[in-house]
Amino acid sequence: MRHLKLTGFIFFLLSLTESLALPTKPQDVDHFNATQKFINENVAYLTIIASAQYVQEASFEEVEMLVKVMLDYKDRCLADSTLPECSKIASQVMHHICSKQDSISSKIKACCEKKPPERADCIINANKDDRPEDLSLRTPKFTDSENVCQERDSEQDKFFAEFLYDYSRRHTELSTPELLRITKVYKDLLEDCCNRKNPLSCYRHAEDKFNETTERSLAMVQQECKQFQELGKDALQRHFLVKFTKAAPQLPMEELVSLSKEMVAALATCCTLSDEFACVDNLADLVLGELCGINKNRTINPTVDHCCRADFAFRRPCFEHLKADTTYALPSVSALVSALRADWCQPLKEDLQNKRHRFLVNLVKWMPEITDEERLCLFTKFTAAGEECGNIQKPEACFSPESSKTGDVSQDAEKQR
Repeated sequence: MRHLKLTGFIFFLLSLTESLALPTKPQDVDHFNATQKFINENVAYLTIIASAQYVQEASFEEVEMLVKVMLDYKDRCLADSTLPECSKIASQVMHHICSKQDSISSKIKACCEKKPPERADCIINANKDDRPEDLSLRTPKFTDSENVCQERDSEQDKFFAEFLYDYSRRHTELSTPELLRITKVYKDLLEDCCNRKNPLSCYRHAEDKFNETTERSLAMVQQECKQFQELGKDALQRHFLVKFTKAAPQLPMEELVSLSKEMVAALATCCTLSDEFACVDNLADLVLGELCGINKNRTINPTVDHCCRADFAFRRPCFEHLKADTTYALPSVSALVSALRADWCQPLKEDLQNKRHRFLVNLVKWMPEITDEERLCLFTKFTAAGEECGNIQKPEACFSPESSKTGDVSQDAEKQR
């Protein structure tokens, strides 16, 4: 039974890789390149995490076998993407999984009852195996043993791979990025502890370090879901539009809007689920991966580039603490007024929401340091004036600095620059 389950799970991993990597629309091609690069570089760890969380009864030795299979698959398909196994039609694959569903996972029965288009997405997002009741949350082999440093030094790659497997199966509630963060924290901790006279007294507190890391990540997700519940989709998209524009004002408006929409979509998908944390953390990190990797080796600005090139596991916390880009050359007041006039005074049959988003991007680029309250005030007054001025004979007058409708606001804002 276990062998059958693992055989089926190999198909599951292959389908998981395909579902993450294959572009379905022309505009997804750049995102595909970024995601494919991540998968190619992290096949081993992705396989370990997925195996440990979806097939609880698999031993580490069996997971090692799966890793070798997946690495071989990756190498052969990178060398020749025309091979049959590299072009499977959607770990046909879905049909195989559903034909063996009882031996692969108890969580996919409802998915297999869906029609083929919805079946794949459902299976990929299926709940993980429940953690066995007799499996504690602690990892005593890696925190309580006196031989940790010796075992680490004997074969580091295998040692940390086994740690990742052990911690992943004990914490099925955690996301892939979070499990990689924990592994990095553990590596750094042992680097310090194993150079001390009494290493055990140092690394026996590793669980506290792991919990601190998870608590920080969990707080970030909880805050995002709280904003989703309180602000609603439109206001939340404006929030992320401001956030992305402040961090990367060099990006075109269309891309900033797209990224903010994807963040809102991730929260809308995840914030009502039982595994809220893992879902948000996984999907939000993919959005940041898109920001970083749309063009190979592109640079945006020093601080964004630093986060994009940092350890993948800590990319999201890095972005969370980014400030407004101070190297960006701000446009002048007259440039903003010109942009307003072009948007609101020309008879273009464009969606009003697009105009609002474009104005907000210009506003953030123009005045990145003002408070959220001041920005909301300007946004409300200018857009209200624009909507009103669209119905009069000389709308350009509404956006001149002398205009009573917006002049005071623009002059006050200019003083703050």
